[in-house]
Amino acid sequence: MTPVQLFLLGRTLMKIGEEALPDPRPSAHAHQGGTRAALVVLSDLLAHPDTSVSAIAVRTGLPQSQVSGAVARLKETGSVVTAPDPADGRRQLIRRAPEVSERVAEVRAARIDGALATALGTDDPQQLLAVTEALDVLARHLTPEAIGRLRP
Repeated sequence: MTPVQLFLLGRTLMKIGEEALPDPRPSAHAHQGGTRAALVVLSDLLAHPDTSVSAIAVRTGLPQSQVSGAVARLKETGSVVTAPDPADGRRQLIRRAPEVSERVAEVRAARIDGALATALGTDDPQQLLAVTEALDVLARHLTPEAIGRLRP
């Protein structure tokens, strides 16, 4: 597999994942950062807890305004919490919420079967099982923390 093939596979998998997510509820922050930005920010938070908006923007390459919007959306859904930085009270540190919110539980319970079948163009149970098992292997080995090992 080439780097380009891996990149294109990653984009395809992201699209399937986005399609499989339950529809977001309307929110005051819906216009401030789409699902993709929220997922990128959340992925970064898994690898870098207790971090700031500006640090997430540097690591992800997203504009700071888009990170701020995604954090606001994630905070509204109960996925993250913020607290003042003890070293600089003007800055907020972001971390995963200690409690599982209703939205987080809904997203965690969602399955990819329908979106995967649509993307594959088949509902053949054997083919779906084979692809799902391959994805499970990748997910066990390539966790969000793996991204942190790629960047200095």
